[in-house]
Amino acid sequence: MDKEPITLDGLNKLKKELIFLKEKKRPEIVAAIAEARSHGDLKENAEYHAAKEEQSHNEGRITEINDVIARANVIDVTKLNNDGKVIFGSTVFLENLDSGEKINYKIVGKDEADLKQKLIYFQSPIGKGLIGRNKNDLVEIHTPAGIKNFEIKDVKYI
Repeated sequence: MDKEPITLDGLNKLKKELIFLKEKKRPEIVAAIAEARSHGDLKENAEYHAAKEEQSHNEGRITEINDVIARANVIDVTKLNNDGKVIFGSTVFLENLDSGEKINYKIVGKDEADLKQKLIYFQSPIGKGLIGRNKNDLVEIHTPAGIKNFEIKDVKYI
């Protein structure tokens, strides 16, 4: 079983989701199944089948989260020396040299990645292109959308 790196924030979010799924969602689904069952014939009971499917998805997600937590290798970057090097968990402030756009990304694990929140997977093209680089480096990254050129303006461990 391979350990999967995760930030402290990411682990805490997963634990909150797990509590919600087990303590709130699971009882709601069980109640919905009981309610649908009381309506009689289960073969043609759409509510029953929908509730059973939702139960299956919920239990699958619970299993998935438990697995991630079991394999979690929590990396707390606030306890590391900030020497300007891009590492897992660091936040990288970039300038796109082609467009002049300034953007920042936090380098995270697979289960935390969310581009809308500027959380990028460390194994993604941009993540791989940034890890190990330093503040003020010029970086050329090959992405599915083409080559992007960045300057690393700052690296923070927050």
